[in-house]
Amino acid sequence: MDEATKTQIIDNLVEILLEICPEYSSVPKYGGTMIEVIAGDPKTQVSGYFAYKAHISLEFSEGASLLDPQNQLEGSGKFRRHIKLRSVDDISNKDCKGFLQQAIAQVA
Repeated sequence: MDEATKTQIIDNLVEILLEICPEYSSVPKYGGTMIEVIAGDPKTQVSGYFAYKAHISLEFSEGASLLDPQNQLEGSGKFRRHIKLRSVDDISNKDCKGFLQQAIAQVA
């Protein structure tokens, strides 16, 4: 995946976050960016995005508890789940906005 596509995916995720949670805060962590619903409160870190060579990973701290009728979330751990984004279209095709809304609602 080229850097322009990675940037475009991240920019679109940020636009979604600003729309659904304008007061969110981003925190550099674990080699990516974690999303805090309440700035300065690490207990409200609901999600994060991480750039890899072939994709952007959108990760959810409590992803196992999110509703996922289309089985879009990957992972089998006790809590975390993620979505691999390989194109801008994956953002809507994999319902990233819906998952972010669910994750934020868990804390709000």
